[in-house]
Amino acid sequence: MGKHVLLILFIALTVWAQDKSQLTVKTATTSNGVVVVTLMENGTKLELQCTAEQAWCNAVKAGDYQMVRLPKNHGMYDCQNVDLFPSGADVENDQKLGEYCLNNAS
Repeated sequence: MGKHVLLILFIALTVWAQDKSQLTVKTATTSNGVVVVTLMENGTKLELQCTAEQAWCNAVKAGDYQMVRLPKNHGMYDCQNVDLFPSGADVENDQKLGEYCLNNAS
């Protein structure tokens, strides 16, 4: 049974680790208690949002970052949750910069 648990854990970690991407944050603004981060991921414009009063909500500076998409039903928001890390960070061991709701931008 121990081998099965390790296999499942390995698969889960592999799937989680594969769901990360490099991106460039263009802007971050705060309005009415909501932080909105505009970014580019592989040529696609995306938007992250979080509630400014939450502990992991930060208006990060423009620059390069890593984004990890969390599995369904993980995270504090009722949407696709993502964690943001510095570019080059070890997402398995380093502290995240923030947790956001991922929205497609136009």
